[in-house]
Amino acid sequence: MQALLHAIATMELPTDARRIFHGRGGLYPGCEHWALDAYAPVLLLTSFKPVADEELATIGAALQARWQQIGAGAPLSWVFQCRHEGRSETRLMAGSVPEPHVVSENGTRYRVHVLKGQNHGLFLDMAEGRRWVREHVAAHPELERPGLKVLNLFAYTCAFSVVARQAGARQVLNLDMSQGALAIGQQNHQLNEISDGASFLAHDIFKTWGKITRGGPYHLVVVDPPSFQKGSFVATKDYAKLMRRLPDLLRPGGHALLCLNAPELGQDFLQGQMQEFAPELAFVARVANPAVFADVSPERSLKVLVYRAPD
Repeated sequence: MQALLHAIATMELPTDARRIFHGRGGLYPGCEHWALDAYAPVLLLTSFKPVADEELATIGAALQARWQQIGAGAPLSWVFQCRHEGRSETRLMAGSVPEPHVVSENGTRYRVHVLKGQNHGLFLDMAEGRRWVREHVAAHPELERPGLKVLNLFAYTCAFSVVARQAGARQVLNLDMSQGALAIGQQNHQLNEISDGASFLAHDIFKTWGKITRGGPYHLVVVDPPSFQKGSFVATKDYAKLMRRLPDLLRPGGHALLCLNAPELGQDFLQGQMQEFAPELAFVARVANPAVFADVSPERSLKVLVYRAPD
């Protein structure tokens, strides 16, 4: 636990949403089950196995001591979540959580919810993926002409859509099976004063290809599915179905951003599948994860790959 305590003792006052300590990367022996995130003004401590109350008390004391140094007189608010055997228990340990709870990342605002569920509205490890989308759209030569289109598959709360619209994309089509997630996505657009240019479809992607195809072709397609969600998506059998569609969905010279957060599947899984099912698309680069998410094995961590359609 010493590595986690050291991270707490040296952390700066968080302003943006970000990870502070990433034990899951395996770089800190004995701390593999710990993660500490900032959803300012709230800290979220997560353990991926049961822990003793004495450990929590030690961590809480460390958080309180550091907050007295950096918190500028504001009270400490922190939440603890234990995830074990597919279940989670969440407790407010000190302070309070704003309602609505709005955080920022690189100047963009998002609704989050740290007291319920295991997905809190914004995946912090995808920060560089969002940065890539923003910079890619902003630099696109077709921005000088109307019509840049983005397709955001498995949109969740539509963070990719928000940054794409902020960067100048004219249209973004967001698809996700969860109406609740898309409702938060609509709120995220409103938070950032984006009143038009984004559409939201709560559909099963695999049953909606007609609507998806009619909305294209697209300059950018973002594919960020769950790695395993029974009844929705299983990467090992379903990713290929998406890859087969990409050549027809993309404009000449268009790009696809393929994401996969499955520790058991490495980069070679995505690249091998793309070579088999969409060989005409060329691999461009892998987007680096935020430095704090460093892993003893990069193949276990989040994979974000960029592909390009031929001109």
